[in-house]
Amino acid sequence: MRIILLRHAESLGNVDELAYTRIPDHAIPLTGAGREQARETGPAIRELLHGDRPAVYLSPYLRARETFALLGIEGACERVAQEPRLREQDWGNLQDPREQEVQRQRRHDFGHFFYRLPYGESGADVDDRVAGFLADLARRGEDHPGTVLIVSHGLTMRLLCRRLFDWSIDLFESLSNPGTCEYRVLESDGGKWRLDRPFAQWRESPDGQTQG
Repeated sequence: MRIILLRHAESLGNVDELAYTRIPDHAIPLTGAGREQARETGPAIRELLHGDRPAVYLSPYLRARETFALLGIEGACERVAQEPRLREQDWGNLQDPREQEVQRQRRHDFGHFFYRLPYGESGADVDDRVAGFLADLARRGEDHPGTVLIVSHGLTMRLLCRRLFDWSIDLFESLSNPGTCEYRVLESDGGKWRLDRPFAQWRESPDGQTQG
């Protein structure tokens, strides 16, 4: 199996954090630059597919759905499905900007994986749901395409990799999100997964584990 992980293109929330105070997270749209970014990424994704017709699983959030639509590859896909387990970490409903900053600092001090947002999720909650998705994916029959495209979010992408590669929590917390419209390619060979290129790290993993 081969999995292509793609982060959504630039969204309004990436350039204006106050957008979350007036627009629900799931309804945050792409910016004009983000729409162009998604269109420009389409040929690279098509080239990665090598003529394969993938199964596509999308975060149901608007920015992920818009990104996929603008890639211009839907006609080359075997199936396309929205998958709620691939959504962004839930920060709650409309967010107060002052409280949002407080929560970001507390999350940083406590640890991104275990800190539970008061009206939302911890990273561990997201980890649990992506584990369920991967287990279901592994159980799909032989009629399921061998190539899978997932259009999701930065933290969700890192946790999908954490599960597949059995990365430690320390290593996960040392990794940075990929940029908007960045992708990673994961390939399985005899049950062992390989990652085409590592995630950037903002610090060394305290336990010494690496992405290799």
